[in-house]
Amino acid sequence: MLYAIIAVDHPDSLGARRQARPAHLERLQALQDAGRLVLAGPHPAIDSPDPGDAGFTGSLVVAEFSDLSAAESWAAADPYVAAGVYRTVSVKPFRQVFP
Repeated sequence: MLYAIIAVDHPDSLGARRQARPAHLERLQALQDAGRLVLAGPHPAIDSPDPGDAGFTGSLVVAEFSDLSAAESWAAADPYVAAGVYRTVSVKPFRQVFP
């Protein structure tokens, strides 16, 4: 089943985000390689695809996991969690309708 992982960043966490980004992307690439990643990306803090020093307010990942517990475990092990980037992370079942 698909799950949406919705994370909200701590204020002023851009430096920690930049430092942990390679490890974060490596995990997403593994999901992609396994054919389980639907989409992933950050929420820019301003209305721009490249917010620069304004940074980001959080992230969204939609991916396939065996169950809610597996999705929650995967989200909890994210390098952004360990680096203190995320203030909150919620995981919800997701039913894709489009496309």
